[in-house]
Amino acid sequence: MSLATATLRGKQLQLLEEVVPGLATVAVLWNPTGPTLELDALNVAARSLNLQLQVVEARNSSEFAAAFAEARKRRAGALLPQGGSVYFANRTRLVALAAEHRMPVIYGVKEYVEAGGLIAYGVDLGDSARRAATYVDKILKGARAGDLPIEQPTKFELVVNLNTAKALGLAIPTSLLLRADKVIR
Repeated sequence: MSLATATLRGKQLQLLEEVVPGLATVAVLWNPTGPTLELDALNVAARSLNLQLQVVEARNSSEFAAAFAEARKRRAGALLPQGGSVYFANRTRLVALAAEHRMPVIYGVKEYVEAGGLIAYGVDLGDSARRAATYVDKILKGARAGDLPIEQPTKFELVVNLNTAKALGLAIPTSLLLRADKVIR
């Protein structure tokens, strides 16, 4: 199962533009030990939207605060964290730092928004897990994993936290709220 995160980055940048008036610079919270495919896709998407990207690195949770401070120093108007287990495991810390720095952030999965983050757009992980179960069933019935095709996600989620938007002084456009799968009030 592919999470196709690189292909979602352009849409995430578009959503940030809708939410943050006059957005010109987006900080990318990046783990340099991760794959560069996402960063390449982000650069292409940013150029098409006339946005400037500023990469700020954080390999682990002890580097998060410095990365947010660097994003502020570089005058980023919003932040987009790379996905990954280190970031996901520390999502409440990332959300708290975003609030502390008054930084609009778009995440790749809804769990960040449920923890108080602003907005998330990405693959519906529950749907992907259910679809993965069919692969496990096929393998248990004798299919070779290498013979099974890689599946792309088919279901995506847009989740918005209006409480966080209000705290940041952002007015979420009605058109975006109507597209949202979940709105936290």
